[in-house]
Amino acid sequence: MNLEQFPRHPLTFGPSPLQHLPRLSQHLGGAQVWAKREDVSSGLAYGGNKVRKLEYIVPDILASGADTLVSIGGYQSNHTRQVAAVAAHLGLKARLVQEKWVPWDDPTNDRVGNILLSRMMGADSRLDDAGFDIGIRDSWKDALREVEESGGTPYPIPAGASEHPLGGLGFANWAFEVAEQEEKLGVFFDTIVVCTVTGSTHAGMIAGFAALEDLTGVRRRVIGIDASATLQKTRDQVERIARRTAQLIELDRDLRDDEIQVLEGWAGDLYGIPVASTMNAMAVGAQLEAMITDPVYEGKSLAGLIDLVGSGEIPRDSTVLYAHLGGQPAINAYHALWS
Repeated sequence: MNLEQFPRHPLTFGPSPLQHLPRLSQHLGGAQVWAKREDVSSGLAYGGNKVRKLEYIVPDILASGADTLVSIGGYQSNHTRQVAAVAAHLGLKARLVQEKWVPWDDPTNDRVGNILLSRMMGADSRLDDAGFDIGIRDSWKDALREVEESGGTPYPIPAGASEHPLGGLGFANWAFEVAEQEEKLGVFFDTIVVCTVTGSTHAGMIAGFAALEDLTGVRRRVIGIDASATLQKTRDQVERIARRTAQLIELDRDLRDDEIQVLEGWAGDLYGIPVASTMNAMAVGAQLEAMITDPVYEGKSLAGLIDLVGSGEIPRDSTVLYAHLGGQPAINAYHALWS
């Protein structure tokens, strides 16, 4: 395994903190639950999991001579907000395509939360009526061409940075960061629970923990909770990015099928629309631990964790690490849920 060969541009405060959640653990009556808080790991516009991915992409951006980062997401994309933040941090421009991925008709949806922050940071953030898809989008290609035609030098960052060749490295490194923190704290996480949509956060973890298993001989279960509502597309993308990342870090074996788990049951029928289990999980996290989650991603992965522990699918003697990936600024667009 070789992660050190890849340059990394620090964008975080350091390792994201681990937090034991005793009241949630007691409430669930089973496993001990901890959270690893990507939402408080960086000073760049509220941080989040995409900052960790961008740490490995920034050196390539700087080497390319680009002056404009071009990316894409929904109206309330956490990813595009983090791209805007990195652009501001580096003194670059950002051109963002914001598609209507979520049929959420609140009149403030395209004015508050993540998109407001992106605009505050100077990003050229434009709306597009296209619906949700985790694949490569024509609107993004058009934006790249527009930057070139206006005399700029664009740098392409796909949705979630997931299809970027280096997109899985940040969370492959995350696995090794977890192992270092475990050693210091005297704890071992046998189960990791993470939200997955465009896939490279989960895929990077799979590759990183596979490399750790080869070094230590200890297996863990890395469970991805689908929040895309396009399950097979997400499964296929997670598997492809995980295998690509494993090759990149020179894992000297193929990934096993059992290392790639994307579970359904909590996404609902449409990406970005909360369901009853989402709202319950958000309330449980907030009222027991003051841990705020969002209705698009973390509310759904927390719902998965709650049900898997409650049913015994995650055994009572487990120690579980919940990957909190951020996303809270989007709550502004969902204010009607609590009105």
